[in-house]
Amino acid sequence: MLADRHPFQDERLDILHSYDVLDTPYEEDFDDIVGLVASICEVPIALISLVDGHRQWFKAVKGLDVGETPLESSICAHAILEKELVEIRDTHADPRMDGNPLCVDDPGLRFYAGAVLMGVEGLPLGTLCVLDYTPRTLTDTQRQTLRVLAGQVMARLELRRTLKRQAVLHSEADHRIKNSLQMLSSLTRFQSRISELDETREALDAVGQRIETMGRLHEVLQAGHVQTHVDLDDYLIRIVDFLSEQAPEHVVIDTALSRISMTPSRAASIGIVLNEWVTNAYKHAFPDGRAGVIKVTVTDLGAGTAQLEVGDNGRGTTADATCRRSGLGTQITEAVAQALDGTLTADANAFGTRHRLLFAI
Repeated sequence: MLADRHPFQDERLDILHSYDVLDTPYEEDFDDIVGLVASICEVPIALISLVDGHRQWFKAVKGLDVGETPLESSICAHAILEKELVEIRDTHADPRMDGNPLCVDDPGLRFYAGAVLMGVEGLPLGTLCVLDYTPRTLTDTQRQTLRVLAGQVMARLELRRTLKRQAVLHSEADHRIKNSLQMLSSLTRFQSRISELDETREALDAVGQRIETMGRLHEVLQAGHVQTHVDLDDYLIRIVDFLSEQAPEHVVIDTALSRISMTPSRAASIGIVLNEWVTNAYKHAFPDGRAGVIKVTVTDLGAGTAQLEVGDNGRGTTADATCRRSGLGTQITEAVAQALDGTLTADANAFGTRHRLLFAI
């Protein structure tokens, strides 16, 4: 006897499909559950059965060699019309099983008990069920075990769906952040081009570079799907790549970066300092087309401390170093160092200038 259509069949199927579990491979966690429930209930067959629109499909199977059956022979399709737990002690005595090929074949299934797998929306997806070839009755402990393990099945399915939704939201957020950063960068470049004042253009260019610095951090977070820590060297290399594109002719950047893991916010702060120091060197260290090298070094000093150093071999008189200690860029680096509980130092001579930030990892 074919089971009646569930009164909320369309909604039920939409919810079932939202879990993206149908036709997925067997998994150890679910296999362990059917193995355990079969042992406790002392039956040869246990299934995690999901009732689709035209079939019942098994996420885990113990004691059968099939992965699905048509609805015409599905006992679970009847069970999901009931509440919580259905126990059929003898299928031959139940009119719903009349003519069911699974029950009349030799050997036929004579016992069935299924705990309904109920979604959080209150609609059934299928059952965790046990079957036997002889009539029988479950004990209270076996019934309770079936209910509890059905809850474990749903907990795992719900976790799967939640993680999928979080991944979709994360992807959408990443996309919007990337677009927003690109739009801000484009707007600052446009305003810089049309501005008539040199000071305004310079300020807008600096803002644009800081936006780009944050964009590089976002790329690192996207690439590694990391939320708590990033590799500082990976992040700084991306910033150096960007800064190299802005370098004056005949000026190159060399790097020597220790591998250090830290939170994204602290890495972003160090990236801002790097951006300020390198762009400052572009402006002041290599006048009149002078060639040179900017060396970016990050050193793990041990004991939970590290140092960022940006040095150049440009003109580096003491007067020049003092000159560079004014303006918005200097205020930014000092504020960042304070936020990191770090220490800033600098020195300059005829062979160039070096800036250092000592910070905690």
